[in-house]
Amino acid sequence: MEAEEGEVFDIELEQSLLEANRRLAEQNRALLDRYGVKAIDVMGSVGSGKTSLIARMVELLRDRYRIAYIAGDLTTTIDADAIARYGVPVVQINTGKECHLDANLVAKALKRLDLASTDLIFIENVGNLICPAEFPLGSHQRLVVVSITEGPYVVVKHPYIFMEADLAVINKIDLAEAMEVDVDKLEADIRTVNPSLRTVRTCCRTGEGVEEVIKALGL
Repeated sequence: MEAEEGEVFDIELEQSLLEANRRLAEQNRALLDRYGVKAIDVMGSVGSGKTSLIARMVELLRDRYRIAYIAGDLTTTIDADAIARYGVPVVQINTGKECHLDANLVAKALKRLDLASTDLIFIENVGNLICPAEFPLGSHQRLVVVSITEGPYVVVKHPYIFMEADLAVINKIDLAEAMEVDVDKLEADIRTVNPSLRTVRTCCRTGEGVEEVIKALGL
């Protein structure tokens, strides 16, 4: 088979874009390391519970770490406002039509934070289980949140993001019976995609499992 007109150009453009993002991500990591700041990229669909999980962790950790938060969203400041209530520095990134954060946007956000007075940054990615996987941000760990309400096939339909993650959180476990979702099967699906990926079950509404998430992140 031969490439049709335009196909080779598209592939080369994508490769160049991803490589440029990778280099910027490395620069972000180097900057964070220079200041001794740990960053965690929190990924997941809209409504999976990313903000709720971060809020719970901030509440538990704010006396032990100087925390900052970067919020990625298409247009609103809803998530940023929710975390700002805990008294931590917040930077809002509105991506417009883009379905993920990238290393360049995070680099700009880092310039707005006092890294010398920061120990830990939670970066909440745009709600999406596909695009964020291909765009590392320079974080030290990548956490993906899925919820029971996304159904029994959420993992098998979105495998790539689990290949790129360091920790998977299965949230809203209190709704498993009502939604007729087998949590054990979800965990088995995750192990099939990434056998080394640790999973934690949570209910962010009650706080169940959040301490375990914190321990899994080494915090």
